[in-house]
Amino acid sequence: MEAFTVPVAVPPLAVTTPRLILRQWQDSDAEAFAEMNADPQVMEFFPATMTREKSDEMLMRCQNLINERGWGIWAVELRESGEFIGFVGLHTPGYDLPFVPCVEIAWRLKVDAWGKGYCTEAARAALDAGFNPLGLSEIVAFTALPNVRSQAVMKKLGMTCDPKENFMHPALEEGHWLREHCLYRLPRP
Repeated sequence: MEAFTVPVAVPPLAVTTPRLILRQWQDSDAEAFAEMNADPQVMEFFPATMTREKSDEMLMRCQNLINERGWGIWAVELRESGEFIGFVGLHTPGYDLPFVPCVEIAWRLKVDAWGKGYCTEAARAALDAGFNPLGLSEIVAFTALPNVRSQAVMKKLGMTCDPKENFMHPALEEGHWLREHCLYRLPRP
């Protein structure tokens, strides 16, 4: 297997769409981020909602990785209003998963941002950043089997899934209703 090197973008990538800005995290995002992570509807397909402390830790990790690499999980804001609506970005998974090393695309948006095409729009821009200029040969996404909303976004992005690659997430105990995950892949166009 070929060695996997995490690409670095200097200067940091600027990622925008007609309606959105994917940007570095700001301290002012912490309150809205914590509210989103504490929302049971947003966190339906995660083992639990997040405490403010855990949310702040995640924000700092995302911020630090962007500082370090020039890319990562970006805060997403509406161009028109500057409102924080969630995150979309690229990440190297920290768990021992059957398909690592890799770069995954991930997202999480506030409920009032759902159904407006923001997730797909931001994800397409993040994928473009991953393929050009980062030069990734493939980007993956994965989610719990019951999370059909995220799978619909993955399909809209042109990602494909092979059910033979389903896996049991190592962070979830045996028998947990979210343990089985599906893997979607997208090679560089």
